Amino acid sequence: MAIPASLSLSSQANSFDYAASVTISDSTVIPATRALYVSHSANGAVVVTMSNGDNCTFAWHHSTNFILPIRCTKVLSTGTTGGATFVALY
Repeated sequence: MAIPASLSLSSQANSFDYAASVTISDSTVIPATRALYVSHSANGAVVVTMSNGDNCTFAWHHSTNFILPIRCTKVLSTGTTGGATFVALY
């Protein structure tokens, strides 16, 4: 995934200028997000590597669509529920 070099990010706290689909992977590093959009039709969890290098698990307990306001650099396949959709927001 490439973020356009000319991209000027918004300074608004809840505003995003760019979105990119994320394929879960234990090795693929993505540019640090401003947030992560999650969509799934059942209970699940997502494991991410935060921008400081720590891994963290976020779980949900119903069919859902939500935005995690986190700065992450990986969406790990190990521990993450299959079938979920992830979109990096910048």
